[in-house]
Amino acid sequence: QVQLVESGGGLVQLGGSLRLSCVASRNIFSFLVMGWYRQAPGKQRELVASIATGGTTNYADSVKGRFTISGDNAKNAMFLQMNSLKPEDTATYYCGANHLGLQYWGQGTQVTVSS
Repeated sequence: QVQLVESGGGLVQLGGSLRLSCVASRNIFSFLVMGWYRQAPGKQRELVASIATGGTTNYADSVKGRFTISGDNAKNAMFLQMNSLKPEDTATYYCGANHLGLQYWGQGTQVTVSS
């Protein structure tokens, strides 16, 4: 069983920044891939950014150059630094991790960007 707990969401103005954190109940190197996803009202959940065990990162085109994903194994944590936020970034952000073929999710943290 894996627990993921997100934090760091909030209300921010256009152009502002937020840093999301996801703390896992086990060593993050045990996950094949970890990622940040988001879901806006009425839309499907989409991948924002992912980081693999070897450190390879991947970003959605809509966030490239603005968001940075990183991990800290000592803290069992993954982060998402979000800069130059736009209203279209408004969504519930979820931490996801794949472990032994199973996908686990956190409870989500709300990010709202006002114009």
